[in-house]
Amino acid sequence: MKRLVLTIFLTGLLALALTGCDSNLTDRDGNTYRTVKIGSQTWMAENLKVRTEGSWCYEDKESNCQKFGRLYNWDAAKVACPAGWHLPSKEELEVLLKAVGGTLVKSEDEEIVWWSDTGKKLKSTSGWKEKEGENGNGDDAFGFSALAAGGRSYDSGYIQEGVEAHFWSSTGYDDADAYYMGLYNFGDVAGLFGGENGSGFSVRCLQD
Repeated sequence: MKRLVLTIFLTGLLALALTGCDSNLTDRDGNTYRTVKIGSQTWMAENLKVRTEGSWCYEDKESNCQKFGRLYNWDAAKVACPAGWHLPSKEELEVLLKAVGGTLVKSEDEEIVWWSDTGKKLKSTSGWKEKEGENGNGDDAFGFSALAAGGRSYDSGYIQEGVEAHFWSSTGYDDADAYYMGLYNFGDVAGLFGGENGSGFSVRCLQD
C-alpha cells in the first residue's frame, strides 16, 4: 500500500511538472491558472481573468473573457495580479524576450524596439489569422501560449482579435502612455511600445 501511495504521489508530481499547472495560483474570483518557468522567471501561462473596474471582455461578451481573459486599462492592470505576483516591468519583459532567444533591433532614433525570432516562440499554436497567405500561428516553444486576444482602444472600440496580442508592463512611457509587449500575426517579432493608458490590453502576471 505504501508503495502504491508513493507511486501515485510521484505520478502527480510528474504531471504537474509537465503541464506547468500550479493549482495554488488562484485569483480573488476563484480562477486558477497554469504557470510556466522561462529562464529565471515564472509566468502565468494564461491571461488574467479577474474582474476589476477598468476591465472588459472583448466585444463585451463573457465567452471572450473565458477564451482570452479580460482586457485592462493600465491603472487596473497595475493592481489586478494575485498576491505573490505582479505586473512585469519593461525590464522584466526584456528579460523574458532575451530568455526566449530573441535578437534586439532598434530603429535609428531608438523610439521603436523589437526582438526578432521571439514572437513565434511565444505565440499559441492556434487562433492567429493568416497574413497574406502566411500562417500567423506560433510554435509556443516555451509554453507561454500567447493568444491573439486583440484589445480595446481608448475610444472604446474593440480591435485586432486574431491579429495582435498586447501585454501591459508596469513601466510608464510618458504622461499618457505605458509600455506594453506586442505580438502579431505577421512575422516572428515581439516589440515593446507605448500604449495609451486608457486602452484595454491583456495581463500576464509574473511571480514575485
